[in-house]
Amino acid sequence: MTEWFEEWFNTDEYLDVYRHRNNAEAKELVKLILRFADIPVKADVLDLACGMGRHSIIFAKNGFKVTAVDLSEKLLNVAKNTAEDNEVKIDFIKSDIRSFFIDKQFDLVINLFTSFGYFNDDRENFLLFDIASKYLKTSGYFVLDYFNKTYLENNLVRESNDSFEHCTLVQKRHLENNRVIKDIFIGRNGEEHHYMESVRMYSKDELVFAIEKAGFKITNIFGGFAAEKFDDMNSQRIIIIAQK
Repeated sequence: MTEWFEEWFNTDEYLDVYRHRNNAEAKELVKLILRFADIPVKADVLDLACGMGRHSIIFAKNGFKVTAVDLSEKLLNVAKNTAEDNEVKIDFIKSDIRSFFIDKQFDLVINLFTSFGYFNDDRENFLLFDIASKYLKTSGYFVLDYFNKTYLENNLVRESNDSFEHCTLVQKRHLENNRVIKDIFIGRNGEEHHYMESVRMYSKDELVFAIEKAGFKITNIFGGFAAEKFDDMNSQRIIIIAQK
């Protein structure tokens, strides 16, 4: 059976829904990572679940040697074309993170823009941290950028509506079994398409416990891309920087 992210991330509609992705925010997050992760010049960077490659491309433009992994062929094609337009070289690999293998270690491993928590089983979700540790050099850094569970629970937008290029977009969200579930309805040319997202919600303490269990030391926890202090009630995101 195809999992929701295998279908959804490989559609043109996904690109439409997330067309607002902000390159300025991506630059801000990369700047934060480089400020607090002490990696060498021209370091090796591994981007796990790179999507359209926004962060990978910024790292490459800053002189780092980047390997970027994603399951979606469509998103990888967008990333490859954008990298080519920006005249940077990135080693793109199509793979499920759970079965990813490479004979190399890195100075920095990143998992950004809530590319975590997709699986039904906690063991599979937390496998990400073991994989990051496996491919990191000693003293290398791992960075997780994820939503803040408490803020999401208290500020859930249950429905939003939008339109673009003769399309209608309705997104309905609810919480169920410790997951945030989004039903996405896209109307185009008299037809309606339905997709979904389902992401496991983890608290800061759950994330810290699992990351430390994988052999990391937490060095910083931020609540935003501008290095804001994490506040459980008010921070929209949780950005964890950890060292092997």
